[in-house]
Amino acid sequence: MKTGLTLGKFAPFHRGHQHMVETALAEVDHLYVMVYHTDVTSVPLQVRAGWIKALYPEVTIIEAWDGPEGYGDTPEIKKIQEDYILKKLNGRKITHFYSSEFYGDHVSTALGAVDRRVDEARSFVPISGTRVRAQMFLNREYLSDLVYRDLIVKVCLMGAPSTGKSTLTKALASHFDTVAMPEYGAEYWLANHVDRRISLAQFEEIAPEHIRREDDLLLQANKYLFSDTCPITTYVFARDYHSDAGPILTRFAREAEKRYDLFFLCDTDIPYADTWDRSGDQKRHWFQQQIIGDLAERRVPYFVLRGTLEERITRVAEVLAGYEKYGNVLG
Repeated sequence: MKTGLTLGKFAPFHRGHQHMVETALAEVDHLYVMVYHTDVTSVPLQVRAGWIKALYPEVTIIEAWDGPEGYGDTPEIKKIQEDYILKKLNGRKITHFYSSEFYGDHVSTALGAVDRRVDEARSFVPISGTRVRAQMFLNREYLSDLVYRDLIVKVCLMGAPSTGKSTLTKALASHFDTVAMPEYGAEYWLANHVDRRISLAQFEEIAPEHIRREDDLLLQANKYLFSDTCPITTYVFARDYHSDAGPILTRFAREAEKRYDLFFLCDTDIPYADTWDRSGDQKRHWFQQQIIGDLAERRVPYFVLRGTLEERITRVAEVLAGYEKYGNVLG
């Protein structure tokens, strides 16, 4: 039985890594992938390992949380690395060691395995993790859709009707040279309402399509995706219309709590735009309180945006300047 091993930080997991894994899977009966903790990215080990497992469910992941810091070709560092790898394998026999680095030589010797170098010159897949981290958007072609979507900062704009969400969403996308997700719920309502109402069953159709369109847009996004509302807003509308929400919408609203990295609530401090499809300024304030209450019940934190369009853009930019994807520490 042929058993392979490859290892790395996979920060992020790119096409070069995929080529390595696919080459190994074609040549061995079973493959282990050792994923190291690292400070070069804020993306945690669990997420990076999850990418690999989602794309290649047949591999066995070994999480290397306590891996040695040293990296080089001195005898001391080589010995530390070899001892650590053998310890993590815990007696599992490796017949083929896959890498595209110099350490393939000494690690394969320590394992008693075949030194299988794959695209060491980076000619087949000319990319590195360093390049992707430096210019993710320009190197989009070297990332799977799964990984790329996970690296985009998803920003959701919340608020009652006539709080400036749509205008701000478009302005932010222009300011940050990326794409914006329009409010699909409003589009659906305009196309399907009868006497300004839609049924509870119709509400069930909105969130899945919103997320599908958003997933498509994520592949075009440049670092950020700005979304005009999300399934949580649709859920609050359903509750307002029918005092209830269906199981599909309820599930999508719950998933939205973790889908988005940042939530911004547009305040009611701007003049109310009284159009035929709205129910008045009093209802605007009433609906705003429903949204605030729902976010509080979900324990979803958010930033409040007030003032002019320019002041709101400036505030969002300030928050984003201090935010790092998967960086949960505030301040």
